[in-house]
Amino acid sequence: MRLSFTTKAVIALALFAGILSLVKFDHCYNTNWSGVGVDVHECYSDLPALFDARGLVDHLWPYSSATNSVEYPPLTGVVMWATAVITPHGYNADKYYYLINILFLAALFIGTAIIVSKINPSKWYLLPLLPAVIASLYINWDMWAVISAVAAIYWFDRQKYRLSSAALAISIATKFFPVVLLIPIAIIFFHRGEIREGLRYLVQTVGLWIVINAPFALTTPTGWWRFFKLNGSRPADLGSLWQALNIFGLNISGINFYWIALFLVGALTAAGRLLRRDLTPTLSQSAFIFVALFTALNKVYSPQYVLWLAPLGVIALIDKRDRAAFWFWQGSEAIYHFAIWEYLATYGGSKFSLPTHWYAGAILLRVAASLYFAWRLLTPKAHLSTTTQAPQEEKFLQSEIEG
Repeated sequence: MRLSFTTKAVIALALFAGILSLVKFDHCYNTNWSGVGVDVHECYSDLPALFDARGLVDHLWPYSSATNSVEYPPLTGVVMWATAVITPHGYNADKYYYLINILFLAALFIGTAIIVSKINPSKWYLLPLLPAVIASLYINWDMWAVISAVAAIYWFDRQKYRLSSAALAISIATKFFPVVLLIPIAIIFFHRGEIREGLRYLVQTVGLWIVINAPFALTTPTGWWRFFKLNGSRPADLGSLWQALNIFGLNISGINFYWIALFLVGALTAAGRLLRRDLTPTLSQSAFIFVALFTALNKVYSPQYVLWLAPLGVIALIDKRDRAAFWFWQGSEAIYHFAIWEYLATYGGSKFSLPTHWYAGAILLRVAASLYFAWRLLTPKAHLSTTTQAPQEEKFLQSEIEG
């Protein structure tokens, strides 16, 4: 069994992106993530930082502490712990931990790129070429959730609902953001009049998510709950719309209510526009809209969140009329990536840093650009449907394996 030329090209380009990202983080690796250069060179990574801070260096179970458990859903915690177990002890253990994890992250990125190439054979190459994506690959463990979310979309649009719901449950149990994909999934089932199938999909997804979470919730409930507690109680945090508004003097109290209310209004508006279409949209065409809305209004936007959005943006980019909006959004992500690190350099003691209001402006630009691209994707396109995209995918898949 031989890989097709396209698959080889996907692997090569994604591997090249992974190497470029490695170079980008090289300064911090050589300085052991210390000094003002961490922010100036924009190479901070949670991988070595949490290895020490969460006791993983001592092989502590990530949810054993009520106050110092990892701040992620359980499957991410398992990955963090498992890679710590196989990390050599002693001098430079944090560097070994970092290298082991980025090997997995690079492989996951390659796998994600392959799935994206199957969903959108004509635009897949954009994913490994996006500057903000390359710059963010090794900040956190997000690719574990991204590949399963993209796989869920791929299988859903091919009506392999059991595989899709399983992948989505795994993704939600890894980073939680994919939970918002249940909204466009519900819209699609409702548009088709497949209510029973939609309920079955929901039950399977939620059921598997409960099965994954139950052992953690029962054995280490306080540590498991810490992720939900932190996200519920955190104030306006880095990169968020709310922090930018605070910087410009508009202090809003009770943002938990406002961001959720605005998200619901936006989601209902998007749902209304999608339901008014004659043709049922695919999940690959609509997933970006709801994840973009979720990240634009949430209380935090870490730089690596672009990894959540970028594959969804690429698979949704079918109509050439949306290209300008796509590049406007990606340009804003690159600007934001630069802005947040150079803003943080102020607190690291750097003599060269970005003024606070410029950083806030970069946040507002990114929020506006992501919502604009989402709005463009909501614009009705009569020639796009579940029936018109499928032949293109089938033709591609027939040539996927030669021999």
